[in-house]
Amino acid sequence: MSSKQQSITAVSLGVGFATGVYAISFGALSVAAGLDLWQTMALSLLMFSGGSQFAFIGVIATGAGVVPAILSAWLLGVRNGFYAIRMNPVLSVRGLIMPVAAQLTIDESNAVSLLGEPDRKQERLGFWLTGIAVFVFWNFFTFLGAVLGSQIGNPTDWGLDAAAGAAFLGLIWPRLSQSKFLALAVASAFVAISLSSVLPAGVPVLLTALLAVGFWLFGMRGGKK
Repeated sequence: MSSKQQSITAVSLGVGFATGVYAISFGALSVAAGLDLWQTMALSLLMFSGGSQFAFIGVIATGAGVVPAILSAWLLGVRNGFYAIRMNPVLSVRGLIMPVAAQLTIDESNAVSLLGEPDRKQERLGFWLTGIAVFVFWNFFTFLGAVLGSQIGNPTDWGLDAAAGAAFLGLIWPRLSQSKFLALAVASAFVAISLSSVLPAGVPVLLTALLAVGFWLFGMRGGKK
């Protein structure tokens, strides 16, 4: 195994664990919102999108009903479709593997795959290792949080809500040394923060994703001139 493969493997496992630990809070909050253990596990196994899952149980906890909960979860999950557009030519999967790849197309797997650029083999390694690691740890800690929820107390008191964000920031940090990526990050943060109080959950995230797509398209056109 090359040094780059070792580095990607270490990052994949580290991100998988850091993200998975955050699921303790999801499991605890889901049970507190009224879902049972199996319903909580079904969300992590099938929906498998942290932001969408938290949005779902957050709406359920208010008593607003299933339909608004599904809509909020969907809005936060739309961004994964943009990741799929990027990852499709990298993975080139067909048949039964395609739904597996779709399930593992999340923030973290997409981000770690970037570490392998421009080598497609390394990109695929980062994607699959991270996706599988996050899936395993996320579901394990969801179960733990659901079972021990009443003994954990408020999950935010442990700082678990910052674990996933910190891991993701660590992934993109090296790219922020380039002014164009730093500008995009600042603009995205400004859009998300300024709109989060006036728009439904998920919409600010979707708008920042569209901003990133526009940035990418502009960059492609600029490169062709």
